[in-house]
Formats: sequence, C-alpha cells, structure tokens
Amino acid sequence: MRFKKLQVLFYLMLFSFASFSGAFAENKNTEKECFEKLSRGVFKFNQGFDNIILEPVAKVYGKLPEPVKQGTGNFTSNIATLLSIPNHLLQGELRLASHATGSFLINSTIGILGLGNPAAALGLENQKEDLGQTLGTYGISGGCYFVLPILGPTTLRDTVGMVIDNNYLDPFARVTWHEKEISNISGNKIDYVGVQAASAVDFRSDNMTNFESLEKNSIDLYAATKSLYLQNRNQKIDNSSGSEDEEWGALDK
Repeated sequence: MRFKKLQVLFYLMLFSFASFSGAFAENKNTEKECFEKLSRGVFKFNQGFDNIILEPVAKVYGKLPEPVKQGTGNFTSNIATLLSIPNHLLQGELRLASHATGSFLINSTIGILGLGNPAAALGLENQKEDLGQTLGTYGISGGCYFVLPILGPTTLRDTVGMVIDNNYLDPFARVTWHEKEISNISGNKIDYVGVQAASAVDFRSDNMTNFESLEKNSIDLYAATKSLYLQNRNQKIDNSSGSEDEEWGALDK
C-alpha cells in the first residue's frame, strides 16, 4: 500500500513538472530540446535497431498475403481502442467514446477478435487517443522533447501520459504487462510485447517508402523526425488531420 502511494505521488510530481515545463514552450511546434546530444545518440541507436531488425522483418511481413496484413492491422488497432475509450471520456468526448466502445464490441465479436472491421461499415469512428493527447486538450504543452530507446520520439507530457496509461488506464496493459486478472481474463508480458511488436512491424511495413524518402531527402534526419512527430501529435490533440497523416497513414499506431 505504501508503495502504491509513492507511485501515485511520483506520477503527480511528473505531471506537475510536465505542466510547469510546458508552460514555457513558445508554441506547439517548438518544444524545448532536453538532452539533445544524448537524444541524437539514442536516435542513432534506434536507426541501427531499425536497419538490423525492424526493417528486414517489415520487408518479409510486407510480402505476406494482404488479408493477413489487414487482419494484423485490424487486430492491433482493435486492442488499442481499449485505451482510447477512457481518454475520450476524460476529454468529454462522449460521442467518440460511444463509437469506440461500439467499435470494440462489434469488431471483437462479429469481427472475430478484431481481425475484421465490420464497425467501420456501420460508420463507427475509431479515433485513437492516449493520455498525452488528453493532457494536450487541457492546454498542457509537450515540454521537453527527447528520444527514448526503441520507443522513439516523445515529450515529457507524452511520457508521463504513457506511464499513467500503462499502469492505470489501459486494460490490455494491466491484464498482460502487469498480469492483473480482469473479469476472469488474464494474460502475460509476452502477449503485450507480441501485440506491440506486431503493431510496430505493421506500421513500418505500411510506411516503407515514406521512411526511405524521409531519410533520402532530409539534411538532418533527427530534426525532420522531430518535426514530423510534433506536428502529428498536435494534429491528434486538435482532432484534425494534415498532409503528414495522409502520406504516412496511421502515424499513431
């Protein structure tokens, strides 16, 4: 119990720091660089991971039959809906919350565990949300920008949101990563890692040409990636879409 209280206190401190640091951001697209030298080093490490592991796997995955790839994308997106629902509610978006709930229930049953997406044919929106976006809707800026190993670009606000999502708001993470049984449903860390890996491979495969173009045409790939990430996050917070979304597809996978 004492550990839980310390955990909550730690998250509140991170949240407060995110709010404080975000207040000094000049605008949405110029989040302050924190540890840029370190972040550039991590960025190079992530490039190596992508070149050696993720890209080759994504190329093999891209050769699979289209129904297999479509089913994989639908399945991981359906699971991500579980996190979107509480964040829609926290944002006061009752219509989107009801659409996401209906989408999950229909796709998990009629769509056979989310492999199909019959909810889309019924006009049910499935707009992905997380706590980082929710905090953004309340006016909290991103604050410090930095790069995490494997996970990639982020901001202090989005990192705080990710930690709280993983520990409290995401039922799938609680059942799998934290191995907490919910309504007689149980899982383990392998399930969590498997779904996240499948989502990453699916995204990498979908955007193979875009990654190559970005790397080829960018004078500073680190800066270009930062700009793309921040623009995408701001569009998600504003519930808008732009050319980056259309070109890159599901940037929020």
